[in-house]
Amino acid sequence: MNNHLNVEIPADSEVILGILNNSDVVLKKLYLAYFPMILQLVINNNGNEDDAKDVYQEAIIVLYNKVKRGDFELSSKLKTYIYSICRRLWLKRLKQMNRYGGDIKDFEDYLPVEDEVEMQQERDLQLNKMGEALKLLGEPCKTIMEDFYMHNKSMQDICERFGYTNADNAKTQKYKCLQRLKKLFFQQQ
Repeated sequence: MNNHLNVEIPADSEVILGILNNSDVVLKKLYLAYFPMILQLVINNNGNEDDAKDVYQEAIIVLYNKVKRGDFELSSKLKTYIYSICRRLWLKRLKQMNRYGGDIKDFEDYLPVEDEVEMQQERDLQLNKMGEALKLLGEPCKTIMEDFYMHNKSMQDICERFGYTNADNAKTQKYKCLQRLKKLFFQQQ
């Protein structure tokens, strides 16, 4: 849907800085960028466009407030973060509809919650293992991995930060660090 509308998806850091600087332009980009994904989520799970707009609005408010408080730490892509907030909000709303006359069993075909909970628990376990492996990795590898994979820094930025002679050398070092990280990850139980 984004391709048809020619929507420019802002970088995660652009959104965070835009919120901090009260940029209406960035908020508008954010609204347009990920709404189709949330619309699809809600429609596929027995909702409509108005429900999707409500859920998306709430999620953007949650993000906005967290960023403005100054304690916001993005540990995934912003798109993933927004999706997870919207998903939780929509599941909560479905549960509330259950209390007010609907039956959550009507949605079981649409929301295989148990499977998703198990998958999420497994993912959380894997992320915790990766976090532990990252702690064991040591410097400069730990920072290189964080800069590249979490902060989306370019190899040129990493090259300059660590004083490598060129981006190819930084890339080689990143590869070696990644191999060490994999080894540490798979050694854990």
